[in-house]
Amino acid sequence: MGQRKRLWTSEYVSMGHPDKVADQISDGILDAVLAEDPEGRVACEVLVATGLVVVAGEITTRARVEYAEVARRTLRDIGYDDPTMGFDADNCSVLVCLNRQSPDISQGVTAATNSDGEQGAGDQGLMIGHACTDTPELMPLPIMLARHLIEAVTRARQTGRLPWLRPDGKSQVTIEHDGDRPVRIATVVLSNQHREDVSNDRLRSDLVALAQEALPAHLLDDRTQYLVNPTGRFVIGGPKGDCGLTGRKIIVDTYGGWASHGGGAFSGKDPSKVDRSAAYCARWMAKNVVAAGLAERCTIQLAYVIGRADPTNLYVETHGTGKLPEERIEELIRRHFPLKPAAIIETLKLKRPVYQETARYGHFGRTGPGYTWENTDLAAKLRRDAGLEPARGASGPAARAEKSDKKTKVGAGRAPGRAR
Repeated sequence: MGQRKRLWTSEYVSMGHPDKVADQISDGILDAVLAEDPEGRVACEVLVATGLVVVAGEITTRARVEYAEVARRTLRDIGYDDPTMGFDADNCSVLVCLNRQSPDISQGVTAATNSDGEQGAGDQGLMIGHACTDTPELMPLPIMLARHLIEAVTRARQTGRLPWLRPDGKSQVTIEHDGDRPVRIATVVLSNQHREDVSNDRLRSDLVALAQEALPAHLLDDRTQYLVNPTGRFVIGGPKGDCGLTGRKIIVDTYGGWASHGGGAFSGKDPSKVDRSAAYCARWMAKNVVAAGLAERCTIQLAYVIGRADPTNLYVETHGTGKLPEERIEELIRRHFPLKPAAIIETLKLKRPVYQETARYGHFGRTGPGYTWENTDLAAKLRRDAGLEPARGASGPAARAEKSDKKTKVGAGRAPGRAR
């Protein structure tokens, strides 16, 4: 008897979605600080609404940053440069309400003032990392397909292929699974802001065609349902249509709900905040475990308490796919990966201004030299230490990691891949 069929849905949002606008401004400010002052402390929250951007939080830095100009530049880059949209970079108000980091927090994060003499975690909390063999990026398939849809729509807007598109939008993909194996795309949802003069018929036909180009053909069939702007109209969008806040799209930023989430947002936080740095490290750990062939699926939880360098918890779950006991994989992780905040930051080179782009198209499953936490540079070492050296000519994640390990160190990107 086969496993029961089940449906799983993940969504994605465009760079012009109000919450993502807020994330990008927050991370744009973080990047501006780190570009001049890698030791800067940033906890930057942004609100966007009709005609208004509010920048608030705590920043301690020697960098000289024009916060309002970073906000306006980010809005222009996104595409909010047309006054007819009701919200644009040159005509909105920008209110800046920033303070310095609390000394009560700083004393626990700064090694010189910490009672343990080490850089402690910037807050308490739990962080989740996940990887699986569903896609070349070792990410869950639903979130990657939802992302590919949004990327395709954004390209169509920016290149002029679909000139009636505007920046705000969402995608949603529902995958039918046989057990854990994806077998077909059941439903595709595209909700995209548009000019008033485009007809519903053209909007639907153009976006369905775009979706069919962007998604794997072998997962589409005559039962796949396409829902395009289900209300029938999406002219008023962006911050004019909906208030946006930093950190409200944490499921979009991570694994689309396929894995658990620790609860802490990433954007606007410098790497001394373990909400960000330890979540990146947990993804790095899980990805290397899967790339090493130790498991087909791996979820890792880390937990920290403010002011302490060592995590209070490291938990490994392989969802029944592990080639080794989970306790053994945990031993290997402790042996090969940094766990203290200062070591994580140094190893993954997290004091660089690389964060605004992560806020646009996801923090995980990315390629390029900035995404050090996506490297599989320790997979071959994990495999050898586990006694699972692959046979000559083997293929799959473990074999790819072996080749990568021979030529790649932290800081180099993984070869681009698309879900097939």
